[in-house]
This record gives sequence, structure tokens and C-alpha cells, in this order.
Amino acid sequence: MAYRTKKPLVVLVGPMGAGKTTIGKLLAAELSYEFVDSDKEIERRSGADIPWIFDVEGEEGFRNREVAVIRDLSTESDVVLATGGGALIRQENRDHLTRNGYIVYLNTSVDQQFTRTHKDKNRPLLQGDSDPMTVLTELMKVRDPIYRE
Repeated sequence: MAYRTKKPLVVLVGPMGAGKTTIGKLLAAELSYEFVDSDKEIERRSGADIPWIFDVEGEEGFRNREVAVIRDLSTESDVVLATGGGALIRQENRDHLTRNGYIVYLNTSVDQQFTRTHKDKNRPLLQGDSDPMTVLTELMKVRDPIYRE
């Protein structure tokens, strides 16, 4: 009989402002796992912050970087991984994460998301001329069914 020696990957998904980073750090400490934030890993690897990547490469460029990071991180064990709010919009990310980890959806209301994120300049999708509340509402309509898969 073979025994599992590796601890699983725990993946936190959900909208921006759901508390993935905050809860992820606490959970990782409780489990004696490493905590990794996929957005921070993208910044570390690229040497640039996310708003800069969005400005220069657009959302598509950012999502391509995100795929590479998630592909690499999905093979890790003893890790709590907090993903960016849009990570699961790419099927390949969903495939990597569901195949290799336990997915936990942290849900929160759009009102709570707005309260937690509307002043954060590191949220490129909330910058510009669009009303942040409208953007968050539209993102939830599209992403909530994906988070629930």
C-alpha cells in the first residue's frame, strides 16, 4: 500500500477583495504550509507591478503571464495559493488547479468588494473612466459561475 507523503496544494479563488491573501496567510500558518500569492509571484518574476503590466501588455499579456505562473505553482505541495480574481477565466488555469489541488471559493458581496478595493490603485480593472461598482458587478456576473464549478 502506498502512502501519500506530499501534502496537497490548497487554492483560494474568488473575486478581488474576498480576502484570499489575508485568509491564505492565516491558513498557511495554521497548516505549516508556505503561502504564495500568484499576483505577487507574477510581479516577482516580471520585475514589474501589475498596473504596469496591464498598461504595457494589456490584460491579455497579464493573463499569459498568469497562466505560466499558475502552471508552475500548481505542481507545488505544502502550499496555500491565493489566485488573482480573474485567474479562473482561463480554462487552462482551471485545469491545472483542479487536477493538482483543493479549490476553495471565498465569496463576498459586491458591496464588500467595493469597500475593500475601490481606493486600491493596484487594481487595474477598477481604474479608468468606468464606475468601479459597475465593473465589480459585471465581473461577478461573469466569474461567479466559474468560481462555483
